[in-house]
Amino acid sequence: MGYTALYRKFRPTTFSEMVGQEHITRTLRNQIISDRVGHAYLFNGGRGTGKTSSAKILARAINCLNPQDGEPCNECEICKGAINGSLTDIVEMDAASNNSVEDIRSIREEVNFLPTKAKYRVYIIDEVHMLSTGAFNALLKTLEEPPEHVKFILATTEPQKLPATILSRCQRFDFKRISNEDITKRLKIVCDESKIEITEEALNIISVLAEGAMRDALSILERCIQDGENKIDEDKIKDLIGIPKITFVHNITEALIEYNIDKALKSIDDILNEGKDLNNFIWEIIKYVKDLLIYKTSGKIDLYSKDELENIKQICEKVSKEKLVNLIYELSTLENNMKWSTQKTIMFQAGIIKLCSQEIGSGTNIEERIEKIEKYIKSGNISASNKTNVYNTINSQNVNLNQNNNIKNNNTVAKTISTTSTAQATSKQYVGGVGKSWPKIVNDLKQSGKIVLYTNLVNTQAEEINDMTVGIKFPKGITAFGKAVLEKQENVKEISTLVSMACGKEMQIKYISEGQNQVVKNNPEDAIQKLAKESDIPFNIIE
Repeated sequence: MGYTALYRKFRPTTFSEMVGQEHITRTLRNQIISDRVGHAYLFNGGRGTGKTSSAKILARAINCLNPQDGEPCNECEICKGAINGSLTDIVEMDAASNNSVEDIRSIREEVNFLPTKAKYRVYIIDEVHMLSTGAFNALLKTLEEPPEHVKFILATTEPQKLPATILSRCQRFDFKRISNEDITKRLKIVCDESKIEITEEALNIISVLAEGAMRDALSILERCIQDGENKIDEDKIKDLIGIPKITFVHNITEALIEYNIDKALKSIDDILNEGKDLNNFIWEIIKYVKDLLIYKTSGKIDLYSKDELENIKQICEKVSKEKLVNLIYELSTLENNMKWSTQKTIMFQAGIIKLCSQEIGSGTNIEERIEKIEKYIKSGNISASNKTNVYNTINSQNVNLNQNNNIKNNNTVAKTISTTSTAQATSKQYVGGVGKSWPKIVNDLKQSGKIVLYTNLVNTQAEEINDMTVGIKFPKGITAFGKAVLEKQENVKEISTLVSMACGKEMQIKYISEGQNQVVKNNPEDAIQKLAKESDIPFNIIE
C-alpha cells in the first residue's frame, strides 16, 4: 500500500473528531437524530477548517445503516463503501475543474435515478464558487426542488462569489478558523499515534504558522519528518520553513528603532549569508513589529520563549506605539515595492537605510520643533529685541510652510469644539463685542507666551456668524502649517475661551480662509533653521 499523507491519514471520520467546529457539528448531529436533514447545505470557511471532511461525514451519517447519536458507524456496508470510494451514491465533484454547464446538466439527468444502495444520493460540490454563470443557472431549479432521494452539499472558501439565488436555497454553515490551542491538541494526538517526538515550542510554532488551518498544520508536521528522524524541535521547523532566526529579526528591528544603520546592514548581510529569502525575511520583520505592538498594548503575546520575551520587553520600552504602527506601514510599502523589482537586495538595503534615517523614521514634525522654540521663549532666556525678531520671522515664514498642499480659493477650514473656561482666562475682561475685542485677544495671546498661536492670528478678523459661532477670517488664507497649529486641541480651547468671554456666552469658533495660499518650494525645515538662527536661539532644533 502506498504512502498516505498525514492530513489524509488523520482526516476526521466522525463529527466528534472534528476540531474547533463544535457549533456546526452539534447542529448537524441534531438534524440527523431528529430526521430533519435539509436538501441543500453550504459549507463556507477558510482552507483546512474541515468543510470537505464535514461533508463526507454528513453524507455517510444520513445513509448509515446503524447511526449512533447522529454519527456514522463507519462499520456498515454503506459507510465502508463511502470511505473506500466504491459507493456510487455519494458523488464528489471538484467545481474548479468541472465548472461548465454540461457538467451540471449531467447532474440534473442523474438526480432522476434512484440510489443503488444508499438511502440518499448525495452530491458534494467542492469549490462551488468556481462554477460558471451558466452552470449556476442550470443548477438553480434542481437545487431548489430536488427529488426526495437527493441531497446537495456545497463547499467554498469564497461565498461572496456565489449568486444570491444559490445562497438563498441552502442552509449555510460558516466554519471558523481553528484556534492555536485546538490545533496543538490535535497535533499531540497525531504525534503520539505516529510516534513522533516533538517539543512544546515546536507545536506552538506549527500552530501559529498554520493560521487556523488544520490541514496546513499537518502538512508542516509532515515536512519535518521527511528526513527520517521523528524528532522535531523549533530550530528544525524554522530551517525547513525558511524562517530567519529570531535573533536576526530582533537585531534589525532594534536597529530600525534606534536608527542604527550599521547594525541594520550587518543583520542584512547575516541573512544573505544564511541564504534566507528576503521576501520571507521582511514578512518576518513586519510580523515581529506587529507582535511588539500587541505586547506593548496588551502585555501578552504567544510563540516566544522567556528570553525572547525579555528582549521584546526591553525593546518595547524604547519605542512608542505610533512608531511601531508607522514601521508596519513603511515595511509593508517596502515589501510591495520589492515584489516588482528585479534587484530585491538593493531595494531592501535602500529601504532599510531610509527607515534608519532619523529624519525619516522619527516622525518628528515641524510643529514639535516650533513648540521647542516657544518653550525657550517662555523661559525668558531671550532678549526683548530678539523676541520681536522671533515674532516677525515666524510671521514671515508662516505662509511659506505649506509643503505639498495647494489650498484653493475660498476653501473654508472649519473646526468646531465646545468651549470651557479656564482660571487664566477669567482674569481678562473684554468689552464691545468680539469684533472690537479681537485685536486685544490676539495681543493677550502674545503676552501670555502663545507666540506661534499669536503669529498665526495676526491680521485676522473675528465676527459673530450666528448665536453660537464666531468666525475667524484669514484674508491671506491659512497655510497647512497654520492649520496644524490652530487646530491643536489646546489652541482651539484657548481661543474659544477668550472669544466666549468677549461675547458674554459660550461660543464655538470657525476658521475661514479667504485668501489664496502660496505654493512653497523651499524646505520647511530650512525655514525653521533660519528662524532659530535669526532669533539667536542657542540650541539645535534638528533631533
